[in-house]
Amino acid sequence: MKPKIKSVPGPQTTKLIAIDEGYVSPSYTRSYPLVAHKAKGMWIDDPDGNRFLDFTAGIAVCSTGHCHPKVVKAIRDQAGKLIHMSGTDFYYEPQIMLAGRLANLTYGDNKVYFGNSGAEAVEAAFKLARWHSKRKLNIAFLSSFHGRTMGALSLTASKTVQRLRYNPLIPGVHHVPYAYCYRCPYNLSYPSCGIECVRWIEERLFKTIVPPEEVAAIFVEPIQGEGGYIVPPLEFHRELHKLAEKYGILYVADEVQSGMGRTGKMFAIYHFGMYPDIIILAKGIASGMPLGAIIADSEIMDWPPGAHASTFGGNPVSCAAAIATIDLLESELIINAEIQGSYLKYSLQDMQNDFECIGDVRGKGLMVGVELVKDRETKEKAIELRDKIIQKAFEKGLLLLGCGENTIRFCPPLIVSRKEIGICLDIFEEVLKNSN
Repeated sequence: MKPKIKSVPGPQTTKLIAIDEGYVSPSYTRSYPLVAHKAKGMWIDDPDGNRFLDFTAGIAVCSTGHCHPKVVKAIRDQAGKLIHMSGTDFYYEPQIMLAGRLANLTYGDNKVYFGNSGAEAVEAAFKLARWHSKRKLNIAFLSSFHGRTMGALSLTASKTVQRLRYNPLIPGVHHVPYAYCYRCPYNLSYPSCGIECVRWIEERLFKTIVPPEEVAAIFVEPIQGEGGYIVPPLEFHRELHKLAEKYGILYVADEVQSGMGRTGKMFAIYHFGMYPDIIILAKGIASGMPLGAIIADSEIMDWPPGAHASTFGGNPVSCAAAIATIDLLESELIINAEIQGSYLKYSLQDMQNDFECIGDVRGKGLMVGVELVKDRETKEKAIELRDKIIQKAFEKGLLLLGCGENTIRFCPPLIVSRKEIGICLDIFEEVLKNSN
């Protein structure tokens, strides 16, 4: 199968977008005029008969591809038995069974809390950290994205438009630089830097304005998502975790985008050889059904009945989809993400030799970013070029998304084959040739 493009946007697409503009909140962001009509596997059709190769997976959500038959069957079977009963007040099998599956994905005697989305899961982790630690301060990272609800937004430091007119947010969150080695905020080089981005927290932040004894948690993305698909060096999380342990600070890994097999491991933090106190999940957990969750040791998840809940969290149909998703991840898709992701990254690195505008290629598994620059020596960000390339790729039938200011993210469904990666690379290379 190949992309099939008649004209974009076509008449039906144009008509639907016009209706959308009349009724839907203008706060949404759309990179290009795609109206998804139906989808299967790696492919999306619009109402005008155009067919697109999807390397966005609905923002890293459709981990098993679009409408995987095993997931569809699980949804249909569950919808015919029980659609809703609210797991906050009642018991039902899909939520119980999924909690067991998730609790056993990591080490320890774990418990699971369910919500509807990534932002809700972050809110839950934010509240749990405060409850358990009895502390009020938190540390997060510049360029991080944790969500748009008020608590999650307080942790987020991605774009000012996300905060404009919403201040004051929840107080006590202190943002520090992430381990972005390609653009080191301290103008140092790895590994001679000695992981300055962690040392600075203890030697400057904790000695000047933030008493470590009052910090409840460090919220960190194992690999930064919206910030630019930034992969920190191996020692970053290890040293940061040691720092957290030294002062009794909870280590909270936001795996909303990087988790559920996307990086070639169930959780991206496992690439760094350590285990957080709280893991936050959403996106790829249920193949497109709304679901978020946090996993924490029973000693940490010690809040009492009524301390936090969600009417729709752990919906039976979403839980059934998540169980089917985990089955597929464990049986075939995590290993596919590792294999195909390596091929994708190394192919893009080869392409880097031919295009001066490719400043950096980075990633784990099928979470790969290409950072575009105007000049490799100065590393000046090619923001307009990035946006132009995404638009031109769409016009040729390839769906891509940006992240950070000047990075293109490649986050296809984990079912992607080498052939489909080849189609993606051919289109991407053609667009690069015609965009300089």
